[in-house]
This record gives sequence, C-alpha cells and structure tokens, in this order.
Amino acid sequence: MTQLSLPEIPPYDEQAAAAARQRQNRLTKPTGSLGRLEELSIQLAGIARSAAPRIERKAVVVMAGDHGVVAEGVSAYPQVVTTQMVNNFLNGGAAINVLGRHVGAEIVIVDMGVAADLDPHPDLLVNKIGYGTANIAVGPAMTPAQAVQAIEAGIEIAVSLIEQRQIDIVGTGEMGIGNTTPSAAIAAAITGQPPAEVVGRGTGIDDAGLARKAAVVERALEANNPNPEDGLELLHKLGGFEIGGLAGLMIGAASRRVPVVIDGFISTAAAMIAVTLSPGVRPYLIAAHQSQERGHRIMLDWLGLSPLLDMDMRLGEGTGAALAISLAEAACRILSEMATFDDAGVSDREG
Repeated sequence: MTQLSLPEIPPYDEQAAAAARQRQNRLTKPTGSLGRLEELSIQLAGIARSAAPRIERKAVVVMAGDHGVVAEGVSAYPQVVTTQMVNNFLNGGAAINVLGRHVGAEIVIVDMGVAADLDPHPDLLVNKIGYGTANIAVGPAMTPAQAVQAIEAGIEIAVSLIEQRQIDIVGTGEMGIGNTTPSAAIAAAITGQPPAEVVGRGTGIDDAGLARKAAVVERALEANNPNPEDGLELLHKLGGFEIGGLAGLMIGAASRRVPVVIDGFISTAAAMIAVTLSPGVRPYLIAAHQSQERGHRIMLDWLGLSPLLDMDMRLGEGTGAALAISLAEAACRILSEMATFDDAGVSDREG
C-alpha cells in the first residue's frame, strides 16, 4: 500500500495542565463549580503548553465530497445537493455561516471530491481528489494513493491555516450527500459493533431506508473486509475524500499544538481514522456535541471523549463545532481573566 508520511505529534503537556488546574482552584469560586468549563480550560492549557491559553483566531474548515454509495438509495436527498450546498456556503447563507459569524470564526470551504466542477470563488479551496468516491457496497471507496492524497491535503491545509493565519483553534465540518453511510461503516469496522447499532437516519430517511442503509453497510464490510487497526486501509476501502481530508486536518493541527473541535457523526468518523493513524492526536480533540445519529455515542466512547453539548443536532457542516468553539474561548477567558482569592481580597473556604 502507498506509504503515508505523518508529522510528529508533540506530547500533551501535563505540567501546564497541572498549573492550570492549580490556578482554577484559586479562582474566586468554589472548586469545580464551573464544571466542564474548568476541565476544558485545563485540557486547552495542556495542548498550548501554557497555564493561560488564549483563543483569538478561530476557523471552521468545511470539507465537501460526494459518495458513490448514494446509488444504493441511502439518502433522502439527491447527490446534486452537495454542489448546491457548497455554493450556499460560499454565498454565506448556510447555518454554519450564521454560526461562524456569531462566534467570530472564519469559515474555510474545501472541495475534496465534489462530483461536479464548482465555479471559481475566492473563498473556495480546491483539493479535488476525484469526482466522488466509488460505491463501497461493491468495492473500495478509493485507491490507496487517493487515501494518502486526501490525508496529506488535510494536513497541509491545517498547517497553512496555523502558520499563515495564526489560527488558535480549528473546528471541523463537512458536506456530502450519503456521507453518514461510509462513516457508519468506519465506526462498525473499528468498534466491532453490528451495522444496525451504528447506522442512523442521516438526512431523514424512513424506516425502510434505515433498514436498507444498514444492509448496505453490512455489504460494504463484507465486500471490503478492512483491517480495523489500519487507518489508511479503512479510509481507502470505506471512507470519503472529505473524511480523509478531515482526518489529515486533525493530525496537522495536533502537530502544531492547536486544538481541534470535532463536530458530529462524520467528523467523528474522521477522528477515528486520525487516531488510528496517529494515536497522539487524541488529547488534542474536543467533542462538540452528541449527535442524534444513533452510533455517535459508541464512536465517542471509543475515542474516550465526552461531548460538550447535547442539543439534538444532526445537521453537520461544523455547526456544533462552531458553538463549542465559543465554549472553548469562554473556558480560556475564565482561566486567564478571572481573579484569584488573593487578587480580589476574597476569603477562601475555611479548613
């Protein structure tokens, strides 16, 4: 199989995390009273190697790609919607654009494998690996070389954003009709769970469609028989160009000590690929929310991640990631801007 060269991931800084925890315990509040916000600030400190991490420049990277498996009737929407929604992103009219503006995050749109040529746009990055993947129900999604290309493109995008635009935190988003099916196949392959336990309704398919989708995932696993411990093989046989790109994005960001906020079901499948390829990525990941997709909790449990939000969301696009980025920024501000008992002249608890 084609060789993949991955950047080194620096270790999580336990000393910086300990210093952040010590400071949290001296802030003018009962210890632990800000709950997950405190733990998030400590994680961000360990990532940044600083007891006072800062988040100022934020980005959500939305990667788009099409999927040959739509031929199996696994989506309620036609494939052309991928192209139409990418244009909507570029025109600023989608949910992710609204939430990006709300939290002050730049939205980066990437064509990783849309099944059409998009009109040139100054805000569109074109890294098209192919015009959609092949049908995973009958064979591999892509060639091994294309899998490598997708991951390396994601790494390059992350490094470029961080080095050229000084991005402090990256959120992941995606667009691709049919992409919950390869994501479910990846989840089933890695966790060993039966397809019926991880397959969800995606864009809103009915009961018959749900049963058909689970059967398609079963066929994909039988047709491809991927090695669950080989991230590149999983991507090559079951994945999507945007899934590979997001996995690379996570690896690239972690290599530069930048936290990654993963969105929902598809982004979490990409995170599973990333961690399988490069286990050191795991401490750099923040789970934005609990998706309505059935298998999402199983995937998050495998990653050892607890979602920050549970709002019955299942849109994708990076919408959950955008909301969670605002929590990450709030966590950093609490840690660095809130007064300690000593600063404020407030009496600490007795004993």
